[in-house]
Amino acid sequence: MAQSKHEKIERNVFLMIVLTLMTVSVGGLVEIVPLFFQHTTTSPIDYKGNELNVKPYDPVRLVGRDIYIREGCYNCHSQMIRPFRAETERYGHYSVAGEYIYDHPFQWGSKRTGPDLARVGGRYSDEWQKVHLLNPRDVVPESNMPAFPWLDRPVKGDDIQDKMRALNKVGLHKYSDEEIAAAPAALEGKTELDAVVAYLQGMGTALKNVR
Repeated sequence: MAQSKHEKIERNVFLMIVLTLMTVSVGGLVEIVPLFFQHTTTSPIDYKGNELNVKPYDPVRLVGRDIYIREGCYNCHSQMIRPFRAETERYGHYSVAGEYIYDHPFQWGSKRTGPDLARVGGRYSDEWQKVHLLNPRDVVPESNMPAFPWLDRPVKGDDIQDKMRALNKVGLHKYSDEEIAAAPAALEGKTELDAVVAYLQGMGTALKNVR
């Protein structure tokens, strides 16, 4: 009895792998490529008629974001509020792509050992955030978050100008020569704690008043 085409594909491992890869690749391109040309995913403005006021990170927040990633904060906290009532009532407006056009890489995710941080900016004072990072249980007794006492040390910003130039090349950043030249001075006297708090306080503020 002659084999059907389907049987031939299933019995030929190499052919099965090639066809599977081709199918996944085509499907991925069809879904992903159009997003690069959609205004809502490539622009920070005009979401429900509101200007999002999304700007490239200033030097302090830029360093703070790098420390946030270095310390693995994303392992326990997502920055993506899904468009479900249970989430929007707790955290605020659901996340949209236009908020994150300056993130390389973006911090969306689903891991929530701790609460989502997409709208944490301005929710607590700078002092509260600092205490929470140095010893979380001083402000949230039931917290299982580790303490980060070593963050209370001078920030290292020797490479801040190189980072800003690199971001100008890979994304939509528009750091001017003047901003890059002034970056080291902006970090003078700052601690890693200051930088992380600055990053947290700016998180999710673009859609704070959008309903």
